[in-house]
Amino acid sequence: MDPKSLLKDKIVLIVDDEVDVTDTVEEVLDMCLVRKTNDYDTARQYLLSYTFDIVILDIMGVNGFELLKTSVKRGFPTVMLTAYALTPEALEKSIKLGAVSFLPKEKMSDLDEFLADVVLKGGQPVWEKLFDKLGNFFNKRFGPDWKQRNKFFEEFEQTLKQIKKEEP
Repeated sequence: MDPKSLLKDKIVLIVDDEVDVTDTVEEVLDMCLVRKTNDYDTARQYLLSYTFDIVILDIMGVNGFELLKTSVKRGFPTVMLTAYALTPEALEKSIKLGAVSFLPKEKMSDLDEFLADVVLKGGQPVWEKLFDKLGNFFNKRFGPDWKQRNKFFEEFEQTLKQIKKEEP
């Protein structure tokens, strides 16, 4: 299915301290109703005051992990979009705090495709699909044995395989 039609009229909050990033995301998601902000306080107020179909958070500069906690508590599917915090540790923390996906800013131009996966899964985590699509990217960035170096990812991968077996 076409990402643009899946995302049409979805209400999306994008939070990043860099105005050019929020502007770029708004352009990529031109089929959505986008609300954007560049600071923690405004973002927190939006999260507490409005309803969103998808929330996209930067990690650095806007206290993204704290915003993630608020967003998840409100029940919003939340995607982490980062450049500087693109590390296995930030990925692990994002998973543990309830993010549904984690994207490098380098892949911002494909954001609509990744968000379409989130919509198709009804706002549920799309980790398996993300690792399929970005596995080589993460391997180059983190090193080919990054999952083996961290017990969390080995166990997480086993959990994903088990869930897939149980799906109808």
